[in-house]
Amino acid sequence: MRVLWLDAFHAGSHRSVAEGYAQHSRHSVTVLGMNAAGGWRWRMRGAAITFSQMIQERWGTASLATHFDVVVVTDMLDVATWMGLDRTLVAGVRVVLYMHENQLVYPLPEGRSRDVTWAWINYTSMLAADTVLFNSVFHRDSLLAALPDLPRRYHDFHELAVVERIAPKSKILYPGIDLQRFDTAQAVAHTGPVTILWNSRWDYDKQPLVFFAAMEALIAQGADIRLIVLGEYVDQGNPSFAGFRESLAPYTLHWGYVPDATSYRDWLLRADVVVSTAIQEFFGIAIIEAVYCGAVPVLPNRLAYPELMPPEFHNTLLYDGDQDLVPQLLAVLSRFDTLNRSMLQRWAADYDWQRVIHRYDAAITGVEESEVHVS
Repeated sequence: MRVLWLDAFHAGSHRSVAEGYAQHSRHSVTVLGMNAAGGWRWRMRGAAITFSQMIQERWGTASLATHFDVVVVTDMLDVATWMGLDRTLVAGVRVVLYMHENQLVYPLPEGRSRDVTWAWINYTSMLAADTVLFNSVFHRDSLLAALPDLPRRYHDFHELAVVERIAPKSKILYPGIDLQRFDTAQAVAHTGPVTILWNSRWDYDKQPLVFFAAMEALIAQGADIRLIVLGEYVDQGNPSFAGFRESLAPYTLHWGYVPDATSYRDWLLRADVVVSTAIQEFFGIAIIEAVYCGAVPVLPNRLAYPELMPPEFHNTLLYDGDQDLVPQLLAVLSRFDTLNRSMLQRWAADYDWQRVIHRYDAAITGVEESEVHVS
């Protein structure tokens, strides 16, 4: 089959999923992407017009069905506007929406109110698409539970029956990850102090300050640890970061973002434990990558993590609240050598593209209509 993938925010996980699918699919996949330089808000506003122009310039004004069987679009595109700009363009072609994230249940920094403009675009996009794919059950369920309150903000014509049309056409499709790229180097055997990894974005929704404070508390309680602090900075000038960097310096092997894939891989292979303190995570690609490289995950018992983590590890590796992180880490450190790291690595390997590509092909092309997920 012929698949067109329109990626309005062609960066990060959005880009890796689009290009990973194109590389591994048995179908003919064309990716048309817009870079992220304009910011996600402008992409949600303007990408519909730009994609309409790009498509007409490349394939003409006839229906896309002349060239493609399926069009995949992502959550940064205003799908309803894009489809409405040229109604002949999408005639006879199936439109699949992949939801990496949404703007309705994403937590906001303290003191900031939500602009529901962006959530409304997500809502009408889901209505317009033939199929809606979510990257986790948590993502789907939290969004669908919150969605009825969106039209209720207004005084009439809530059309709640229309909201109910989305669930029946929604499916789960976890992100494929290029994990085999980590196979080109050997993991570093564990010797000496346990090395703890942070490889999340340095932003409020990942709570880096909670992680840093936990590391200080571990050290104060006598834990012999080393730190690898990766992840992309959002506010490099945050004075709290500088203070923690100074206090944790004697225990730190690396501090800061690494832009090249080889360095990132090498640091992951040196990690023994990877920690998340996130209050927002619809999936968690960075965690899966670290686990595949041999790190034991210590994760909050919330968001998508309980869904993804094998049940037999819940009591050992999931903590209930931020106040429980340090006790959970101390427990993991005390029994680190007894943990079944190979079983965790096999779990992470299930998300490699080679393992999930048939599920992508089935969900996107509509060959199978049952819910598609990693077993």
